[in-house]
Amino acid sequence: MPRQARLDAPGVLHHVMVRGIEKRRIVDDAEDRRRFVARLGDAAVSKAMTIYAWSLMGNHAHILLRTGPVGLPSFMRAFLTGYAIDYNHRHGRHGHLFQNRYKSIVCEEDAYFRELVRYIHLNPIRAGVVKNLDQLDKYRWSGHSVLMGKVEHGWQDRAYVLSWFGRKERDALRAYREYMKEGIALGRRPELVGGGLIRSAGGWSAVKSRRGQEDEMLSDERILGGGEFVEKVLKEAEESVRYQLPMDRRMGKARELIERSCKEAGLGVEELRAGSRRGPVSRMRKSLLRRIVMELGLTQAEAARLLGITTSAVAKCLMRTETT
Repeated sequence: MPRQARLDAPGVLHHVMVRGIEKRRIVDDAEDRRRFVARLGDAAVSKAMTIYAWSLMGNHAHILLRTGPVGLPSFMRAFLTGYAIDYNHRHGRHGHLFQNRYKSIVCEEDAYFRELVRYIHLNPIRAGVVKNLDQLDKYRWSGHSVLMGKVEHGWQDRAYVLSWFGRKERDALRAYREYMKEGIALGRRPELVGGGLIRSAGGWSAVKSRRGQEDEMLSDERILGGGEFVEKVLKEAEESVRYQLPMDRRMGKARELIERSCKEAGLGVEELRAGSRRGPVSRMRKSLLRRIVMELGLTQAEAARLLGITTSAVAKCLMRTETT
């Protein structure tokens, strides 16, 4: 079955999940964790994304965010590609680090915002990484410690999250922590990340209660919300310009970028594709590679074919760009 297109638009609330390929770890030590979180923050700032909640685990991560003007795919490419290159360089490995397709769910804010903040921030307790809320308060690799004022990340919107729990910070913190405490007993909450009808209807109980009814609720596995919200999101998606361009359009844009950049710099496209190591050509190639992979979302192999070099040369060039 073909994969469905992502749903996205400026201002949309997303629950994003990224996992290591073949369930492998995406962080091996504290330095990896520091770099992962730093890149998350840098990408959020550069792409004007708003981060509300996040949790970094051993082989996966959760993020609750609101998209900015450039859209989710552009943000995720900059964030994940940059980190993967950095991780591979640091650990002397090659190949993919993340599953090819991260999971993103469009969320109905009024109904699920508080639930998702709690679900994401309780991940370390559910996994046994920390034992209790006291330890979670000071745990650096989750946005909960930012909300509690123990860790500071300017890119996480602490004020907005706390505003859901009270007008004054002191009261909001007390209410938020009590809400977190109540959530521990709820367990894994599969209805927040499960299948389409279950998620859209609000869990198994809602699905069962509707069996046999004539007014079937519209559902979509990419959306967490009630039937009316699902219908609204799908309708807006049909009417809007999607952020993800088809592959042929992206390849066309890459070719246009190469030709335009070479013309402006007074360089020949053929010289670029012939593997010339002349200074201006080499610098142009490095600049183009980064834009083609990070901004247009082409794979390293596709970028290599466009520029007439090997995939390993692309990887090395991107690695040098990341470390300079």
